[in-house]
Amino acid sequence: MKISLLLSEKKHEIAKTWFDLIAGTYPQDTANFLKTQKNRFGNPVGYTISEGIDVILAELSGEMDVARVSRHLDNIIRIRAIQDFTPSQAVGFIFLLKQVIRKELADEIREHQLCDELLKIESHIDQLANVSFDMYMACREKMYKLRANELRNRTSRILKMSNMFKETDVEEKDPAGF
Repeated sequence: MKISLLLSEKKHEIAKTWFDLIAGTYPQDTANFLKTQKNRFGNPVGYTISEGIDVILAELSGEMDVARVSRHLDNIIRIRAIQDFTPSQAVGFIFLLKQVIRKELADEIREHQLCDELLKIESHIDQLANVSFDMYMACREKMYKLRANELRNRTSRILKMSNMFKETDVEEKDPAGF
């Protein structure tokens, strides 16, 4: 028995439990909405998280195509980066997967002595957390740059409108007059 096979067999239970734990990181009203509204257009955040979870679990139980996982992980991280989460809260949902796997597969892991395989899966999860943190920081950096540019543009427009700022060509002259 391999842990990847167990992950595949219990994928739906693991996905549901993990989704519920992720939804629990949101305020109660939002969590309830995420759990009950399944429509892609009515609940794009819940849909994106659910779709990402499915891909991550499929890849963990298979060859682990990092590029494929990264695309879906990036979608989730982008959402969490613009929400009111600290960095650890924004990427911490990845670590919840360890908790879910240990809980859902505990008996099978003990029975089939799969601790070494569990450690390998958990190492992949740690790798995903590192990638997630890098994605989160890149998103936040882009947001701050956009905000700074917008502030600079607004300030420039205000100054132009109030005639306090005039664009002029400054010619540098030689003090000797040449």
